[in-house]
Amino acid sequence: MKIVIVGPGSMGCLFAYYLSKVEEGIWLLDKHQDRVDKVKNEGLSIEGISGNHIVSVNTTTELKDIGYADIIIICVKSYDTEKATKDVVRLMGEETAILTLQNGYGNIETISKIVGSERIIGGTTSQGATVLGLGHIRHAGKGETTIGELDGRASDRIKRLSSLFNSAGLETRVTDNVEGLIWSKLLINVGINALTAVLRLKNGELVEYSPARDVLRASVMEAVSVVKERGIELTYKDPIKRVEDVCRATATNVSSMLQDVLRAKKTEIDYINGAIVTEGERLGIPVPINKALTALVKTIEMSYEKRL
Repeated sequence: MKIVIVGPGSMGCLFAYYLSKVEEGIWLLDKHQDRVDKVKNEGLSIEGISGNHIVSVNTTTELKDIGYADIIIICVKSYDTEKATKDVVRLMGEETAILTLQNGYGNIETISKIVGSERIIGGTTSQGATVLGLGHIRHAGKGETTIGELDGRASDRIKRLSSLFNSAGLETRVTDNVEGLIWSKLLINVGINALTAVLRLKNGELVEYSPARDVLRASVMEAVSVVKERGIELTYKDPIKRVEDVCRATATNVSSMLQDVLRAKKTEIDYINGAIVTEGERLGIPVPINKALTALVKTIEMSYEKRL
């Protein structure tokens, strides 16, 4: 099976490492030639809770090097989803499926407009990883990966992909509620990402300080109000407990948004807390905490060059 991972950041590299243990046809499609050269010459470097490893993985910036793919895994930032999807259309054969494991809300809708919803497999992962350098990551937290067809079917391709992931050591289950899955992950990101970026704390530290924990809980409960109004069924019964449990399970992880802020890069705030603001305004639900967190992260982005 030829699997192409688009966006070899922390999560893309982590999945490439695991999948390379059971499949030879793993490709990283990158837009950065310097990272491609580093991985080609020195391999993909992994450290952390899964041990220290250097693995060889196919990597390129050129679609022609890859040919047709069986599975395309989209791991780019949400603001790059449209461009990345349009680029990989040339890798798609009649049976090619696209799996999104991205943070944020709206990625499935964006991909669907380009390739059709029947091509898409929705997914989330609770794995945690941090970029340390080009092609070099730290595996900071283990967690379940969940995937599913948009229509809830237990299709042959979803069974094959789940089996492959599990055989590679990625604990994976199949869901028939992808919408609930995506929103369930969104609520976790709503509680963690912006707050870690503003406070510059690791995930576990958010629950160590009561003022931070209070803001976390308030932001999540605003998102819960939006979810209830939309009639979405979450995959857990107690959202606050779930988010705090994730904080503890990934205690040493540096969230993706904090990684972006520390590197003075654009964040996904518009697709996480900003998505709650957009939906809250559309539905007439007050979401002041999420509005404030969104504004704070946007201000950080706008003031990178002036930071002390």
